[in-house]
Amino acid sequence: MARRRDAWFLLIAVAVVGLDQFVKWTIRQTIEFGDSWPAAWPVKLVHITNTGAAFGILQDSGPLLAVTSLIGMAAILVYLFNPEFAHPLMRVGLALMLGGAVGNLLDRVMSGKVVDFIKFPHFPAFNVADSAISVGVLVLVWTMLSEGEKGSNSESS
Repeated sequence: MARRRDAWFLLIAVAVVGLDQFVKWTIRQTIEFGDSWPAAWPVKLVHITNTGAAFGILQDSGPLLAVTSLIGMAAILVYLFNPEFAHPLMRVGLALMLGGAVGNLLDRVMSGKVVDFIKFPHFPAFNVADSAISVGVLVLVWTMLSEGEKGSNSESS
């Protein structure tokens, strides 16, 4: 059973999954497959699918990606209970990564493909789950680097 102080971590992950799935459902209901909106803007909402990983890499690798998602989610849960990752920002990064992994895994398991809907010029389309994973990795790395610098500074004093 998760400790009470870990409940917020799980709430962040669940919120990411809920937001991701809700927005993907909304896109499927409101934008025809292959269409985009608004037509005149450089950043568009689109309705496309992706059989690969984030940002369109590893196309047609669904089973491999499902297995790696499960392994990644297990690793994230292990780190949650690791005292080395007790810093609150590290936990936020892990929660974002977990929520994103679950959000895309749900799509992959239910339909074999992931709905992507945010499209910037000259950049692959992506979704809330991809964004959460990317931001989670950045938060985790930034926190580890800044905590490492604090440790180095206190050792040199």
